[in-house]
Amino acid sequence: MTGTDYVTEADRALEETYEEPMSLPAYVDRIFENPTIASHASKYLLEAIEAAGTRTVVEEGEEKERYRFFDDPYNDGEHAILGNTEVLNGFVDDLRSIAAGRAKDEKIVWFEGPTATGKSELKRCLVNGLREYSKTPEGRRYTVEWNVTTADAEERSLSYGGDPTASDDQHWYESPVQAHPLSVFPEDVRDRILADLNGELEDHVPVRVDAQLDPFSREAYEFLEERYRRAGKDELFSAITDETHLRVKNYVVDLGQGVGVLHSEDDGRPKERLVGSWMHGMLQELDSRGRKNPQAFSYDGVLSQGNGVLTIVEDAAQHADLLQKLLNVPDEQSVKLDKAIGMDVDTQMLIISNPDLEAQLNQHADRNGMDPLKALKRRLDKHRFGYLTNLSLECELIRRELTNEKSVWEADGYDELADRIREPVTVTVKGSDGETRTEEFAPHAIEAAALYAVVTRLDEEDLPNGLDLVDKALIYDKGYLQEGDTRREKDEFDFADGAHDGEHGIPVTYTRDTLAELLQTDRERHHAELPVEDVVMPRDVLNGMAEQMADAPVFSSGERSEFENRVVPVKNYIFDQQESDVIEAIMHEKRVDEETVAEYVEHVYAWETDEPLYNDRGEEVEPDPLKMKLFEVEHLGRFSEEEYQGNLPRESVQNFRREKVITSLNRHAWEHRNEDFAVQNVDLTAIPVIKSVLESHDWEDVRRTFEDFDPRQWDDPPSGTETETVKEDTIETMVSEFDYSEASAELTSRHVMGQVSYRWD
Repeated sequence: MTGTDYVTEADRALEETYEEPMSLPAYVDRIFENPTIASHASKYLLEAIEAAGTRTVVEEGEEKERYRFFDDPYNDGEHAILGNTEVLNGFVDDLRSIAAGRAKDEKIVWFEGPTATGKSELKRCLVNGLREYSKTPEGRRYTVEWNVTTADAEERSLSYGGDPTASDDQHWYESPVQAHPLSVFPEDVRDRILADLNGELEDHVPVRVDAQLDPFSREAYEFLEERYRRAGKDELFSAITDETHLRVKNYVVDLGQGVGVLHSEDDGRPKERLVGSWMHGMLQELDSRGRKNPQAFSYDGVLSQGNGVLTIVEDAAQHADLLQKLLNVPDEQSVKLDKAIGMDVDTQMLIISNPDLEAQLNQHADRNGMDPLKALKRRLDKHRFGYLTNLSLECELIRRELTNEKSVWEADGYDELADRIREPVTVTVKGSDGETRTEEFAPHAIEAAALYAVVTRLDEEDLPNGLDLVDKALIYDKGYLQEGDTRREKDEFDFADGAHDGEHGIPVTYTRDTLAELLQTDRERHHAELPVEDVVMPRDVLNGMAEQMADAPVFSSGERSEFENRVVPVKNYIFDQQESDVIEAIMHEKRVDEETVAEYVEHVYAWETDEPLYNDRGEEVEPDPLKMKLFEVEHLGRFSEEEYQGNLPRESVQNFRREKVITSLNRHAWEHRNEDFAVQNVDLTAIPVIKSVLESHDWEDVRRTFEDFDPRQWDDPPSGTETETVKEDTIETMVSEFDYSEASAELTSRHVMGQVSYRWD
């Protein structure tokens, strides 16, 4: 593309975003065609969230519907809020009640949680989503702009203190607080419009517009009304709102226009922070008729900026003095600029804080009914963000912190997620010598960091017998726990609803800083050919995270002790994953092919159900007891010759076939009962016992397959030995099939073989 092409593309984008201003009657006609453009603030925010659709996720081991809006889809996921889906769904439920005027009108939505839990991402996600939604036809947002110079060429202009000699087109001034176009109408007429509009609306949330014109627009309206009344105009409202004086224009919702954000560092008197301040020098320049002219007001307070859509108070503990002054806003939907000048406000109010705000609010709690903050606490509707307790989400978050990856992980099944979890990460770093080099977090290194962080956030008081915190973390991420052939669903475990999970633990900022420091750490390992010193291994990550806690002020002494003790089961689990990779790489060419597995399943199904079985020529044949026996003895490794009478299965084998294979097939048939079920169409990997055949081996399989293999020779295998051949093939397979580099494959396999050699004999 040329530079001109890019400019043309930008022209098209703006053409699709902005419209030509329209007359007031044209706007009214438009809202009957598309009622969503007239929505009040809370309804508009709700519609923006719902417009992005939903997707199904698994969090805390349960399937939940998640609003895609919180994945920041319009911004490629850059500010997606990972996890906390149940909290966000509760927020949407509250919005639905607020928008419909059901009981929660007076509530101020409050998001609270410890640092690094996604609260700041929520703000950015809301701004991004509202901005992009307002560019769509369904999400258009409109306000009014005024021009009073056309009433009488010799009279004053409406301005923000600008040049009164400007050309006519420059005399149009937009409402500084995004006034709703319907607020121009007299109240009884507006009520009639809304009644007719809601009568046609197929929505349980009616459109509500209760606000009067803002003071700036009221100044223009009253000036025009007085001028035309004196001139004897019969159709006074038509004259005031003629398109030479009043136009309806769309605007893109953004910071300062439809979204107001009060930051922690913002200061000033309460009124200045809330609505703005008077510019006293301008009062002398404007025709103030003996009183303060609203044209001389700055309208730069958070409520003014957020009028029409959303008002956010960030780090609310820094603005605790304002919260009580906000109480009347949701109740009365108004705020004062001055003693005699008020402004109606339609905005969804949302405050964000760390737990320290709650401590401030509860400082008088022991005074019971005399608590001066009781009214404020009653109006705050708290939604608590917690630390992530899903392994996959924490992996995704850590990768975001280390790289520029922003896309949200979506997967058709957990196997796809598992591949993402174990993936390596490469990062380019610059050394003290000014040279850049590529460092690799080996496969399972990010997984190790994420799993350790999650394990520190889980409550161990509700662990069932036989499970540890790693098991709990896996159940939360998958929704089940696979133990050999047995799959136990999350609802089989009683975790007390995870009441305290995610309340504390290792924050992602600590993990990120530890990993960043490891990238700059010199590692005392060398190899004649491979850059092993540039590989960060899972054990490097876990040791670093545990050891650096002693110097981290973010943790109390009790937390340090507790968290350090939780690293051992994580190390054991990660080693198991590395060991599995090495074994599967060794046995890669010896795996059972799916055709062999499928043949076994078909024969077992026919054996149990008397269903017909056909050979390649289409001839009906009997299930082959020898084929089934060989598969069960050699490939499954579950049974010995003693458990058969010749080739016929004894009771233990029969029970296995019925309880493991047939039960899984029947479950698959039931889940797909609306389809024509055929055993040939079954996804064999959905059957746990078959999945284990396809994907897993053990050291006995290795010993049986490679009789002369010796893991003690792995580091430097003698030339011409079977160990040398196995190592070469294994390293090659780990690189080509398991995402390892040669260096990380060498280090991982050495680590595994070092442990295995102790028990080989």
